[in-house]
Amino acid sequence: MPQGPQQGVAKPAAKPAPALITWSATRPLTWADFHSKPMPAEQLAALTSATIDVQVGCKDYVFSSEVKAVFIPHESWVRDKVKASPELLRHEQLHFDITELHARMLRQKISFLKLDCEHLNPAFNNLSNAAFSAWKREEFNYDRETNHGLSPTKQAFWEAQVKQRLALLDKFASLP
Repeated sequence: MPQGPQQGVAKPAAKPAPALITWSATRPLTWADFHSKPMPAEQLAALTSATIDVQVGCKDYVFSSEVKAVFIPHESWVRDKVKASPELLRHEQLHFDITELHARMLRQKISFLKLDCEHLNPAFNNLSNAAFSAWKREEFNYDRETNHGLSPTKQAFWEAQVKQRLALLDKFASLP
């Protein structure tokens, strides 16, 4: 059956967006993971785009969830990969680590709740909204207190604190 007029001009294939990177203790970020470009007026040296990916469902009235911290390469950028310092990359990595910390905290909260599939909302929405608000607030405080990583003392404090908090929630790390 005909599909309509065929054109003789081939369209260039759209380049697919790079895959998301799920947080892993054994796979730190590299500058090669940052695929986007900054806007001309942007003042920052780099930007990490990450999110907490939450998938929930009910099958046969049994609640299930998957919570992952993911890095978004096509929204993350570094102004100059050649001049970018290891310290700046550590600062950006800690943004991703904070995302994982809050993903673990959300996994922990979900594990303690007895969510009923028939009455899932608003309980789950309230829980996830609160988790996202706390995560965004901590990301803001991290940048403010470290002056976007320019304060070595504060940066070291945050790195130690987040490492310790991740270890305390190791039981809620996602399985590889």
